[in-house]
Amino acid sequence: MIPLPIREIAPGAVHLPGWLTLGEQRRLVEACRAWAKGPVPMRHTVLPRGGVMSVRTVCLGWHWQPYRYTRTADDVNGEPVAPLPEWLADLGRRAVADAYGAADAYDPDTALINFYDGQAKMGMHQDKDEESDAPVVSLSIGDACLFRFGNTETRGRPYTDVRLESGDAFVFGGPSRFAYHGVPKVYPGTGDPATGPASGRLNLTLRVTGLR
Repeated sequence: MIPLPIREIAPGAVHLPGWLTLGEQRRLVEACRAWAKGPVPMRHTVLPRGGVMSVRTVCLGWHWQPYRYTRTADDVNGEPVAPLPEWLADLGRRAVADAYGAADAYDPDTALINFYDGQAKMGMHQDKDEESDAPVVSLSIGDACLFRFGNTETRGRPYTDVRLESGDAFVFGGPSRFAYHGVPKVYPGTGDPATGPASGRLNLTLRVTGLR
């Protein structure tokens, strides 16, 4: 199969199709299985008004809860989160370098790992709880999804719909760092069983919190 070319979706927002090798995807799946068991287990995040997110999430480095970062998972079990391994941070640096031509001293200190089953979605939102405007690196494994990448002003149009496949990376920074984005749909049964997950989609987002 001829790999698709790298494509800039918006200024600073770059789609890298087939970026992860099969071996890298398998390694990430096995690591995610271990992280999902704790010390802070994967869970459905409860929002301040009582809503429950359909994706399940586990965090590394810093624990995200709406709408802040802490070192301990105060909304789950009070335990410190697992550290962000250097090999995963290196993947983030490599993605930024491939997207922009230079890693520019990218140093992620947290990762949010979301698991989508066939019905899970993610509404349009901004990643703005960080005190840094460094790029976000998103890695996809398993079932494909419809990824909607919008603008910085509103949850509505204009936006661009991108199909993210297993192994794809998506980097957004610069003028697009605070663009609204979401996942309105997952396509069940589209993932390659050789990557590891029997079904569903894993999404890892690497970020720089800017926190001490």
